[in-house]
Amino acid sequence: MTTRHHIKIVRLGDRQTIQLPPEFELPGEEAEIFKVAGQLIIRPVKRKMLAKVLESLESIDEELPEIEDPPPDPVTR
Repeated sequence: MTTRHHIKIVRLGDRQTIQLPPEFELPGEEAEIFKVAGQLIIRPVKRKMLAKVLESLESIDEELPEIEDPPPDPVTR
């Protein structure tokens, strides 16, 4: 069964806003919105896990130069 609610659209400057009823609450802090056949679709944006982001990166094939890393100077008080 589809849940339906009648909600108000509020104009703020050049934008319109809506308040989602609690049962339509989305997880996270971001959502994407788009139109399909004249209907608005709102869906949560899944956060990418760092491991997945790292897997998607291409490897670097160039040699990196050696970095001179002398020991730190002694600390005197």
